[in-house]
Parts: sequence; C-alpha cells; structure tokens
Amino acid sequence: MSPNDHKKLEGRVALVTGASRGLGKAMALALGEAGASLALIAREEKGLKEVSKEAKTLGVTSESYPADVSRAEDVERLREAVIGRFGSVDILVNNAGVNIRKPLTMLTVEEWRRVIDTNLTGPFLVCRAFVPHMVGKGYGRIINTTSTMSHVATPTRTAYAASKAGLLGFTRALALELAPEKITVNGISPGWFETELTKPIWSDPRANDDLVSRIPLGRWGDVNDVARLAVYLCSEEAGYITGTDILIDGGYTTQ
Repeated sequence: MSPNDHKKLEGRVALVTGASRGLGKAMALALGEAGASLALIAREEKGLKEVSKEAKTLGVTSESYPADVSRAEDVERLREAVIGRFGSVDILVNNAGVNIRKPLTMLTVEEWRRVIDTNLTGPFLVCRAFVPHMVGKGYGRIINTTSTMSHVATPTRTAYAASKAGLLGFTRALALELAPEKITVNGISPGWFETELTKPIWSDPRANDDLVSRIPLGRWGDVNDVARLAVYLCSEEAGYITGTDILIDGGYTTQ
C-alpha cells in the first residue's frame, strides 16, 4: 500500500466475506491498514480468528463472525451481530466463493446448488441484509469478487462460470438501484492468483507451466494486487466508478 492510502478509510466499517484466506484476507487487511474497522466473515472459524488477530496488530478494530453466507438464517444472525457491534456498515466486500470442477454430466444437483448458493445467492443475501444500514449517508461501497469467468469460460466450470456471470449481472443492476444513494457497486474480476481455490493447478507442475505460458505477463497474480485495487475502489477518489467490472488478470482475457 502506498503512503497516500494510509488511513484514507478511517471511520469506515468494512464487512468482508470469505476473509479467512486468499483474496479475502488480503483485501480485509488492506482495508484495515487504510483505517477501516473490520467485520470478518467466513465459515472457517480458526483461520478467521487468525486474520482478525493480525488485523488488530494494525491498530484497527476487528471482529470475526463465523457464518455461511449462503444460508439466510446465518446472514440474519450476522446482521444483528455486526450492526449491534458497529452500528452500521459502509463497505461490503462479497468475496466468499467455491468452485467445483466437473464435467456437466458428472455434476450433481447438490454440487450445482452449492456453487450457485455460495457465489451468487450469498452476495444477494448479504446485500439485502446490510444495504438498509448503508443508505442515507451519501457514501457506500460494495465490491463483488467476480472472475475472469464472468467474461470467458473453460471446460468443467459450468456451475462456477454461471455463478460468476450472474454475479456480474447482479453487480450492474444493483449499481443502478443504489446510485441515487451515492453507493457504488463494482466487480473485481481476478485472473489466476495462487490461492487455495487454484491449488489443483499451481500444485501440478505441468498444469502450472501450461497456464503461465498463456498469461501475457508470465506470472500468477499477487493477492496484494487485488487488495490495493479494493482500497482504491472504496476511497473517495473512486466515487465516480460504479456498475463496472475491473479485470485484473495479467492480460489473460485479451487473447
């Protein structure tokens, strides 16, 4: 993070889902470093507490809330706990996601629903719960972690690609709905980042080499690339950016 980013989000409250690892962790810590108080959400309680502890070393208020954002009852419980603790929310980062790689004919209905419910229904439930606590301030930021597969696709990713394309449509429509409230809604479409979600590829030397050869910049992404972009989109400087999706993929989708 650059010196100019220091404390630019002071006084803001950011809720980040999927915050226990990978891109969610990186974005949460970057928002905290920029001064935002943090409500950290994930299903994995142990990892979540570790991230919250790390965030507190930055001198910011941080609370962890284990929850499954695909479950309406969990999100309602989450709303009561977060609003009870912080009073309101200014920033939502819908980052929780899953991916099941299978040919269509081998994909079960339960697996399909798990991907759609986490990646698409989850952001709907979180926004429905917290947007009422964001309106009336003249400021608000919603970031949805979309994907390059909101734009392109590969075999065995039907459920994931469908969920992320749907999330992009959701992002655009919600941006129009909330524009009168000066709440911006944008997507960040990460390309190939070395996280737990992509382990089946980067842990396989042959698959890894093949993939890197198809990325124009010739490397995997660094999670801090996404974190810095998230901080910018949440800043006052990005107040005229809404309803769009920013690809951060080393040029992968240009080919």
